[in-house]
Amino acid sequence: MAFCKACGTELGGAAFCPKCGASQTASTVPMATAPAASSEGLAENVAGLLCYVLGWLTGIIFLLIDKRPFVKFHAAQSIVVFGALTVIRIGVGIIMGFGGFVGFGLWAMISMVLGLIGVILWILLMIKAYQHELFRVPIAAPIADGIAGK
Repeated sequence: MAFCKACGTELGGAAFCPKCGASQTASTVPMATAPAASSEGLAENVAGLLCYVLGWLTGIIFLLIDKRPFVKFHAAQSIVVFGALTVIRIGVGIIMGFGGFVGFGLWAMISMVLGLIGVILWILLMIKAYQHELFRVPIAAPIADGIAGK
């Protein structure tokens, strides 16, 4: 299979690239055998997966460095989902801290439930991003759309 040496478009035996019009004569440079790699260096699905690895922290990093819409959405969703879980866990801890020992037991139980929800979402969202699916968490997705600029 031959590809354009200028833009990487599949040629199908043409003398000129149908996309960019570059001449494909063998006298200047041999034809490329594969399209050029992404300028980002990472495939979209891998970058989407990495948005979730450290929760909201990697979401912020990828939101700032990657401009692809798929990756920006997953980065924003990571910030919203795991940021909200962190804020809820801290808020419940503060509120239950005023309840003394009884509050501590209730806080521990709520914290374990939030932790379980977090782990399930973490695994699910990484798998869906790696499969290149735009999985939308119901409450967080509209907020993530706003952050990602959709």
